[in-house]
Amino acid sequence: MPASSLVKTINNLSGTLGIECDALDNSTNTATCHFKQKDLLTLFPPSGLTLSGCSFGECVRQSVIDTGGSIATSDAASGKALSGGVIAGLAVVGGLAFFSLALIVAGCILQRKARKTRRSDGSGMKVDVYWEGITYSVPGSSKAGFLGLFGDHEEKTILDNVSGNVQAGQMMAILGPSGAGKTTLAEILAGKRKSGAVLGNVKFPSSGGSSGNSAPRIAFVPQQDVLPPTLTVYEALLFAARLRLPENIQVIEKREMVEELMAKLGISSLRDVRIGHSDGGGKARGISGGEMRRVSIGLDSVSASRVAQVLHDIAHDPVNPIPVIASIHQPSSKLYQSFDSILLLSHGRALYSGLGGFAPSDYFARVASDVVPAYPAGYNVADYLLDIASDPNVSLFQISEKDQPRAKVVEPVDGESGIELVEKGRPLASSDEQVNVASESTSRVPAANSQRQITYATTFLTQLEVLAGREWKILRRDKTLFLTHVAVASVLGVFCGGLYYKTDTTIAGFQSRVGCLFFLGALIAFSSLSALYNVVESRPLFLRERSSLYYSPTSWLTSRFIFDVVPLRIIPTIIVSSVTYWMAGLAPDAAHFFKFLFILVLFTLAMTLFNFLLGALFQNGGVAILISALTALYQMTFAGFFVHLNDIPPVLRWLQWLCPLKYTLEALSVNEVGSGLLIEDTLQGVPVSISASLIMNMLFGFGSNNYYRDVLVLFAFIAGFAVGVIGVVWLKVRERR
Repeated sequence: MPASSLVKTINNLSGTLGIECDALDNSTNTATCHFKQKDLLTLFPPSGLTLSGCSFGECVRQSVIDTGGSIATSDAASGKALSGGVIAGLAVVGGLAFFSLALIVAGCILQRKARKTRRSDGSGMKVDVYWEGITYSVPGSSKAGFLGLFGDHEEKTILDNVSGNVQAGQMMAILGPSGAGKTTLAEILAGKRKSGAVLGNVKFPSSGGSSGNSAPRIAFVPQQDVLPPTLTVYEALLFAARLRLPENIQVIEKREMVEELMAKLGISSLRDVRIGHSDGGGKARGISGGEMRRVSIGLDSVSASRVAQVLHDIAHDPVNPIPVIASIHQPSSKLYQSFDSILLLSHGRALYSGLGGFAPSDYFARVASDVVPAYPAGYNVADYLLDIASDPNVSLFQISEKDQPRAKVVEPVDGESGIELVEKGRPLASSDEQVNVASESTSRVPAANSQRQITYATTFLTQLEVLAGREWKILRRDKTLFLTHVAVASVLGVFCGGLYYKTDTTIAGFQSRVGCLFFLGALIAFSSLSALYNVVESRPLFLRERSSLYYSPTSWLTSRFIFDVVPLRIIPTIIVSSVTYWMAGLAPDAAHFFKFLFILVLFTLAMTLFNFLLGALFQNGGVAILISALTALYQMTFAGFFVHLNDIPPVLRWLQWLCPLKYTLEALSVNEVGSGLLIEDTLQGVPVSISASLIMNMLFGFGSNNYYRDVLVLFAFIAGFAVGVIGVVWLKVRERR
């Protein structure tokens, strides 16, 4: 048969082309295939065009065939191209980094300027304390209504129209039985936030010295103080001195002041002893309860005389006399005689306010001899007054209102400042909100109309430096949490790596690879719960120190974040990820490994800040932990591993966009297939070799070009959670009494 050219015939083929292949020859891994089309069947009857030795590979698009396969290079190039949105996002991240650097430089300049500021001389300045008509009430029990929710609430009055004054150089004792309102009055005078309604007027007129117009700094010691248990006595006092004394006082001078104070309090021998936990409970004990009270300059029955003597010397300082007010219950006769003035309370009302010593007994003998027993000679005057206040005759209150001298109203002088207290249903200005009011009378105006100004003795960088030093000491001395995280990360890394050891490149193997990545993300989501616990545990100390103007909330958050994230989040994440990555046989090159670590670190930061937000938002740690655990389960559901993202019902599909784990898993998967991973498997006896990106999209719905988009979204979560934490701590996490 003569040879003929079939080029024209093949080029003019049209219609449907069918392909039928015979059984696979396992020895050569090839088969014989028949191409069937009406013209081919005419030319090559009866089976059409037969080709032998056919092998099987990946199905490709028509465009690849049309261009002779040269499209592969273009695809790779297009996969690396960055969209305009990604470039804009990277520009925003770079701008934020530059802005942060600028803030650090500005902080250094302000710190240096503050340390070179000329120290103001406050010698001779005197500040008095006057209060008039202080009334405090809280909501009581409900009269009626279902479960007490809808009925009317009776107000319970804790203080009722209490007035008095203490001049500079005087020390006043507030006496009264339990429940008389002693502590409440002291807290109101100190400017502490109260949960009830406060009425009245408090003034701090000053004279002499360079007082200026600033409000006075108030030192307040609560009944139950909170101290850092891992610090020594000296370190705790030095911490307070470095933050509460002005920036321009050298650190060496502050150290000398601390040593002098310890000597006065009689605790020099405890200089290097850790404070410890006073409640025991299996935790390390340190100093005793009485010694702990002296560290916080508080009064207790054991050390009261020594502390009272120190306070007496401070109050009667010949150069800088100050007023001292102490709430005390059942003082000894010696301790009672150390006070210059006395305020006696009973049922929230003042029975006596005036000089101390025997003046109270003489007062009651003069104005109420018919309703109170006579003072027995030699009897402790304090006990005598408490006997009167424990069960007072109703007429005593009427006598007190008529005969007691009222707190005199002073004309405004240079440096006068005060707190006008007329609030209903909102807390009083706390001591970290120093209020300056210029008023010529005692007219009551809302405190919200006053000029509120928060001033700290030190700059932000100094606060951060001192806080970081304390956090470092705590971390070095209590390594339990850090070592636990490292040990758990090591064990889980080996476990996860062994579970997915040398995962193959079949379709099932690829699903296992994504499962390994999902496991790491879920592990980080649950392990970050300890960050929430750390915030809840440190909240009481933060509230106490913030109310005393030790530092700003931002500096505290920054130090907590640094010393929580680096040792407890990033280091364990790197350990578990590195061990798992190489044991599981993921993309074996450095570039993809570090991109893998980068994504997990971003997710760690996001989850840590999220748990910080929950810890700050909820006072009840149990509620915060429950919400965090449920959120982790929600993220696992919408991450795309258990349910294909496109198969989620439209009414719920939007929830995936609020899931940080979804973006993390997608970025990790894209990074893995971006290494050129090919799936090599056998389907129904036919070998296939196909790009892993196609399987990824088919099984999980992930986009092959979404890596940098996911990075920016994780940055957005980090920024959003950070702003939320700062806002909640500044506005909500305040001391309320």
